[in-house]
Amino acid sequence: MTHTRTQCVTLPATAHEAPIELPAIGQGTWYMGEGLAPHRDEVRALQQGLELGMTVIDTAEMYGDGGAEEVVGEALAGRRERAFLVSKVYPWNAGRQSAIDACERSLSRLGTDCLDLYLLHWPGNIPLEETLEAFERLREQGKIRRYGVSNFDVDELDALHALPGGGDCAVNQVLYHLGSRGIEHALRPLMQRLGMPLMAYCPLAQAGQLRNDLFDHPVVRELADGLGITPAQLLLAWVTRPVGGHRDVIAIPKAVQPTHVEENAAALTVRLDDEAVARLDDAFPAPARKVPLDIV
Repeated sequence: MTHTRTQCVTLPATAHEAPIELPAIGQGTWYMGEGLAPHRDEVRALQQGLELGMTVIDTAEMYGDGGAEEVVGEALAGRRERAFLVSKVYPWNAGRQSAIDACERSLSRLGTDCLDLYLLHWPGNIPLEETLEAFERLREQGKIRRYGVSNFDVDELDALHALPGGGDCAVNQVLYHLGSRGIEHALRPLMQRLGMPLMAYCPLAQAGQLRNDLFDHPVVRELADGLGITPAQLLLAWVTRPVGGHRDVIAIPKAVQPTHVEENAAALTVRLDDEAVARLDDAFPAPARKVPLDIV
C-alpha cells in the first residue's frame, strides 16, 4: 500500500458541461432521515465528510420518503457550492411531466435550485424516451447539470444508449463490493467501453451476515492489519481500485459516527498494490459467467 494524493474519477464532458474530477469516495444517505440516528448527528456527519474531501453526496426521493433529502439540505445550508449533489427519481415518477415535478420537490427539500446529477433510480414501465426528454428539459431549465441511471444492467444500458440523449448518461449507480462482483463480467466492461463511470452503492455491503463475513474474513483481516488500515478502508480501496488502467468507480458509503466518517475519508489516500488485489481476487473470485444484477 502507498498513501498518495486523493484518488479522483473524471466525469466526462457532455454537450453542455466540461469534464469534472470527483473524489473516488463520496457519501451515501440511505436510511438517513428515518430516525435511526439523531437528526443532528446525520447532519454533522455529512458536514464532516464534506470538510474531509468527500464532496459527492448521494440521496434520493425514496430515502425516508424525502427525509434524507431534508437532512442533506440542512447539512449543505451555506455550503452548497462545495458539494457535488446527486439525487434520484422513482421510476413511476419519471414521466415527461412527473419527472419535472419530482425534481422540483427534491430541490425544495434540498434547499437548492440545481442538482449536479439526477438519476433514474431503477428501470420502470415509463418509456426511457420520456424520461430522457424530461431530463433534458430539466437541464435546459437549469435544474440539473447532468443525468444518469441506477440499477441498469447490460440490456437496459444498451437500450438507453441507443436513444437520443442516451449518450449523455453520466453514470450508472449499482451495488458493488468485494462480495458482489457480478458486474465485472459484462456490465463494467460495457461501461468502460462507453466511457461511463460507475457509482458503487453499499461498497461495504449492507449490515448483516455478509458484511460480517467480509470484515471478519482472515485474508481481509490479515491484509488490513499488515497495511495499518481498517477492513472498511481495505474494502473501499478495493472497490475504487483502477481496473484496466481506468479509475472509474465512485463509492458512496454511508456513515454517521465521526470515526467512520474519518475512516472513509482516509481511504481516499490508500492504494492497494497488485499483490493485495491478487490475494483478494483469490479469496473472493469474480463469477465466470453473467449473473443477475444484484439490487437491494
